[in-house]
Amino acid sequence: MKKALKSILKSDGVRRFACWLGSLYIRLVWLTSRWDVQGRATLDERADAGLPTILCFWHGRLLVMPCCWQRPEHIQMLISEHRDGALIANIIKHFGIGWIKGSTSKSGTQKGGAQALRAILKALKSGEYVGVTPDGPRGPRMRVSEGVILAAKMSGAAIIPVTYGIRSGKVMGTWDRFLIGWPFSKGVILYGAPIEVPKKADAEALEAARLQLEASLNDRTAECDRLTGRDPVAPDDQAWERPA
Repeated sequence: MKKALKSILKSDGVRRFACWLGSLYIRLVWLTSRWDVQGRATLDERADAGLPTILCFWHGRLLVMPCCWQRPEHIQMLISEHRDGALIANIIKHFGIGWIKGSTSKSGTQKGGAQALRAILKALKSGEYVGVTPDGPRGPRMRVSEGVILAAKMSGAAIIPVTYGIRSGKVMGTWDRFLIGWPFSKGVILYGAPIEVPKKADAEALEAARLQLEASLNDRTAECDRLTGRDPVAPDDQAWERPA
């Protein structure tokens, strides 16, 4: 029985159907809930002006992010090639969002990190926008890795943090403490001020920008939880470290 179940779950058709259902559930949560959106004006102004922008959000607050981009401009999301990443990619494609393969957790000097960085720069240069989970794909939770900071430096794009909270839902016991919202609830979406990284930024300036982004995302995530009456999710005790 277990072998048969595993075989069914490995079926491409079953996975595609599950991802389609997942996209329907996200739309259900989005459309049936009331959302208080704060701080989005800067993002819209940048989009109207055609300025390159990277949206950053924690892996654990990914659920409704595909619905937060309601503009005709195309956006691509950086997603790892891990099995879980492939599932996410197949869900977000139902929202018209593309997939850049890679991860910001690897240094820009590593093969995987360098490939992801090149893909991000190419997308931004072509006029597309990029979404990144800077603690993905495996953490540490709510700790920013350097990849997105390097991308901002090299592209001239501003980083805009965004996160969400919802009154009715469940925080999963996964590494990222993934928040699943229930339909017919009340939610809050908070955007932060843009963070720009000078092209001549040295190692010290890059680290300052990384910490600034991490603090902005964590402060706003805690505020989302406060506004929706939830216990705050704490960042991982382990800080991000550059891979050897």
